[in-house]
Amino acid sequence: MSGLIPVAEALNRVLASVAAPLGSETVPLPQAAGRTLAADVVATRTQPPFPASAMDGYAVRSADAGVEGARLRLIGTSAAGHGFGGSLGAGEAVRIFTGAPVPRGADAILIQEDARADGGAVHVVEPVEPNRFIRRAGLDFSAGETLLAAGMSLDARRLALAAAAGHPRLSVRRKPRVAILATGDELVEPGAEPAWDQIVASNGLALAALAAEAGAEILDLGIAADDHGALEDAFRRARAARADLLVTLGGASVGDHDLVQAALAREGLELGFWRVALRPGKPLMHGRLGDMLVIGLPGNPVSSIVCGLLFVVPAIRALQGDPQAGADRSEPATLGRDLPANDGRADYMRASLTNAPGRLPVADPEQRQDSSMLAVLGRAEALLIRAPHEPAARAGDPCRIIRLDRRLL
Repeated sequence: MSGLIPVAEALNRVLASVAAPLGSETVPLPQAAGRTLAADVVATRTQPPFPASAMDGYAVRSADAGVEGARLRLIGTSAAGHGFGGSLGAGEAVRIFTGAPVPRGADAILIQEDARADGGAVHVVEPVEPNRFIRRAGLDFSAGETLLAAGMSLDARRLALAAAAGHPRLSVRRKPRVAILATGDELVEPGAEPAWDQIVASNGLALAALAAEAGAEILDLGIAADDHGALEDAFRRARAARADLLVTLGGASVGDHDLVQAALAREGLELGFWRVALRPGKPLMHGRLGDMLVIGLPGNPVSSIVCGLLFVVPAIRALQGDPQAGADRSEPATLGRDLPANDGRADYMRASLTNAPGRLPVADPEQRQDSSMLAVLGRAEALLIRAPHEPAARAGDPCRIIRLDRRLL
């Protein structure tokens, strides 16, 4: 379609416009949740730092406990945080608990189910082999080993790993400052009473939620009227706040009341592209205003949210140095009903999913796909992707989806 660029090219241009990741700061580990690593995390210690028991039982020498009925003399106890400091000799055993250090001289754990205690002695019920139920030192990781790479997002499991590796603080990327501006005389803030010819603004709230989940710090510029002065004032506030990314909602087309692109041009916008071969979301704008990246989203609610997922979230991840910022998030599925041939735009259809064990999910696109219908998007579980000029498809054909019920990172 003349003048429209493909979705993949548009995304590549957005990511290429991020000159370099943002600067870094060091924060305490509890404050690092959801942040992006600016440097590799290298283990400062070995885990476990000693051979440890994997079970409750008795630390023994396998040479003594390899025969059923063998009798061993108990000489002590090893518990987590209270290890047995002596050495194990021939015919001896130490009572041991999970996670406790294995005493010197022991090479196996006789689990308590396979033993019978009798006063100061232990009888072997089931013989044990060498190294049984012992976690060797360094089984998890060793000092000097790189455990987490720069660009990774820090979730619960990675924070736990960093803590275990001996890091009370981590170097993370500064949170991108994302300014969000809704535009249009027809909009009122949630909670306000709209006039008969107005609607309640919802896009800004949705994009703020998407951006925050992707790791951004949000600057809400409110709603600007369809007026050059109001728009230019909002742009200047974004620049004064040193926003890294300005996201505008609505007004990016070329109608009589679509003033955003013209107002940005008057401020010095370096236009990257305008209009993408995409449904919903054709009137998408991208460029730079000085050091600030600009993404202009369509005003229709569904269009803005879909474009936010496809372009704004990757841009925020790229600003944080995520090497997978532009990675394909789609997955295979099976089509739930027949669809006609597609035109020249990539289509991201709202769809429900049916899941069955051992099978790909079945994606059933909603009958009505109007880009103004938030109720349809609200009950959808995925976006069903149809490539430009894709031929007619039948129920049961393979397809690809992006799940809407999964985290973005």
